[in-house]
Amino acid sequence: MKRDVLIIGAGGAGLTAAIAAKEEGADVLVLTKEYPTRSQTCMAQGGINAALGNVSEDSVEAHIADTLKSAQGQADEEAVRFMCMQAPTAISWLDGIGTPFSRTADAKVAQRRLGGASAPRACYAQDYTGLKILHTLYDKALSLGVEMQAEKYLLDLLKSEDGTVCGAKILDIRTGEVEHYFAKSVVLASGGYSRVYGKFSTNSKTSTGDGIAAAKRAGAKLLDMEFVQFHPTGLKNSSILVSEAARGEGGHVINSKGERFTDELLPRDMLSRAIHAEMQKGEDVFIDIRHLGEEVIDELLPQERKLAKLYENVDPVYEPIPIKPVAHYTMGGIEVDNKSQTSLKGLFACGECANHKVHGANRLGGNSLLEIVVFGKEAGKNAALFAKEADLLAPATEQKHPLEELERYTNEINFYEVRDELAALFYEKVGIVRHHSELAEVQNRLREIESLLPKMGLSDTNKIYNTNKIEFLEFCNMLDVAKSVVEGALARKSSCGAHYLSEEA
Repeated sequence: MKRDVLIIGAGGAGLTAAIAAKEEGADVLVLTKEYPTRSQTCMAQGGINAALGNVSEDSVEAHIADTLKSAQGQADEEAVRFMCMQAPTAISWLDGIGTPFSRTADAKVAQRRLGGASAPRACYAQDYTGLKILHTLYDKALSLGVEMQAEKYLLDLLKSEDGTVCGAKILDIRTGEVEHYFAKSVVLASGGYSRVYGKFSTNSKTSTGDGIAAAKRAGAKLLDMEFVQFHPTGLKNSSILVSEAARGEGGHVINSKGERFTDELLPRDMLSRAIHAEMQKGEDVFIDIRHLGEEVIDELLPQERKLAKLYENVDPVYEPIPIKPVAHYTMGGIEVDNKSQTSLKGLFACGECANHKVHGANRLGGNSLLEIVVFGKEAGKNAALFAKEADLLAPATEQKHPLEELERYTNEINFYEVRDELAALFYEKVGIVRHHSELAEVQNRLREIESLLPKMGLSDTNKIYNTNKIEFLEFCNMLDVAKSVVEGALARKSSCGAHYLSEEA
């Protein structure tokens, strides 16, 4: 199957890229391993940043300054400036295509303050912002005739003899068949990798770093993989996100004694460490929104109330919500330039799998949705422009993928148990507070696990809808990505944002 632009991933970044490429006149195909409206974008609840000044004074310069401060000196100022300057246009575009933003009394897009921001800057749709944006983008893409195919799992990128990326090798989950898709340019919008932390993550089980691992195998450069953002407020038992909107609307973070022990609107890395330190003292930690009242909670935080009742058996109108910090967002990813092109010719990337150097060591809350719109457009537009000038190339000889080795693998070791072990190990030793000695331990364990992969074969040998096979391939990708995270963490000798070394490190 041949296209001008092939997009892998149908979350907010992938759909925005598809819309932009289609509007440039490209023949576009979007492949996704699950259905578009189930992507991780829907978990970005609190808002999307733009210096509109709709509820108080604000400026683009303040947005830039807040982003750079949060990034701890690890962001590229030019890229940050571009993103923040494009933010008002991004909101106008989203509003224009039908995103149902909440409104002020005078019908302007409503805004709230999130952690690390100097002004109420996050435009929101109750506490369903990412979900509402995602559905709006999906509708827009469909209206333009963008073709999408679901249940397509990325195995590897295809490259021509001169190293240009010219397509992708895909496993059709429904049939079990391996397929080849050819294109003049490819956009990876495949999401992040915080599911390496397993049940200690807010992310869905599909955030396994597949695109990053495939790009790495193809020779693309990765950057800042050690920077993993922990969200301060995940539900204690399920790790499901309690949106930053809860704090933005005035929620209090308290301990078992009912004491407020920190500033709730600190940047996420600082607040996560404050909560972690309190938990290390033996305290339970909660977010308390009772004082907001039922009417405000139901109007502005309806999802948080539903989630707390469903997963914690707590009604936040009457009780504080038990929380813990959990892995949430991965700042590291595939290095891209100012055109969203990777180090490989013909390969572009956007969204959480890409590193546009705008988040640095700690992402400012509200900037992830902004990034997917601003750089999703850039990736789609530039991939389409590249395709206009490019020929459709034939792939060179492919390298072997773990899928082709599976028939020789035995089933002596249950990889699900190893996957859970890896998640717990990462949460404990590659988490909020790190020690170089423990990072070295994890690195050694990763090498052991990798050597044991041939003994972790499948228990299900069926071809059709073999979820056991998909989960094993995801595990292999997570293992590869985990190695890059630990390598980066060991190489960085001093604390910086989300990479925080204890005094004993």
